[in-house]
Parts: sequence; structure tokens; C-alpha cells
Amino acid sequence: MPEAASRVYPAWVQRKAVTLCKRDQKRDGLGNVQEYRLAIHAAVLASAGLDHWTGEWLHWELIGTYDNREATAGGSEHKRNYAMLPTIDHRTNRPEPDFVVCAWRSNDAKHDMSPEELIAFCRLVVKRHGDSM
Repeated sequence: MPEAASRVYPAWVQRKAVTLCKRDQKRDGLGNVQEYRLAIHAAVLASAGLDHWTGEWLHWELIGTYDNREATAGGSEHKRNYAMLPTIDHRTNRPEPDFVVCAWRSNDAKHDMSPEELIAFCRLVVKRHGDSM
């Protein structure tokens, strides 16, 4: 992880933990913020810097730099610039602190799909367009 990212990392983990814990509690999850912080940190360590779903290197220098106002003004170009921003993704679609780290792009594409649904979807895309690309 780049040095600049390591300075913002604790606050990034805390924000992610609070946000995900609150969201999961609304979905009948039972975890607390401390459990979420620990699970997020464990997922970051397990990632070795790579997107869980694609194996691509993540741009850790981007953590803590995303700005909603800039995103609104920048549109799709801004979104492309942040495609490899590390983010936290639930390993399953259950409301519990069980995470993987992936790029914002991967998380956006996966949305609320289970891992099995994501893989089935990707296979359909490759089957339909794999030879033509």
C-alpha cells in the first residue's frame, strides 16, 4: 500500500465499517462496528492488493480521495478514473461482516449478485461476445 494511502487507511476502514454495519443492521444483520473493522482489515490483508474478482492490481492511492461533488460534475469520465479504487464487497449477499476487497468497478458490476450469480453472468457475457472482442 502506498505511504499516502497508509495515512488515510484507518479512517477509511472506520468509515467503511460504520456504513456497512448500519446498512447490514437495517437488513437484520447482527454485527457491530468493531467486528466490521476487523473483518475489513482482514479482507485487505488477504487481498494482497488485488481485486478479489478479477485479480487486477488495485489503486490504493485513491482511498480517501473520492468526492461525491466531483463525481456528479465529472460523470462517466470521473467514474472511469476511479474504476480501480479499492472498496469492500460482501463475500455473500448475507448481512454479516464477511468481506473481500475489489475495485469499485467490480463492486458496481456485481451489485447485489451472489458470487455464483456473478460468475454465471460473466460466463453468459463471454459466451455471447468472447470471440468477437
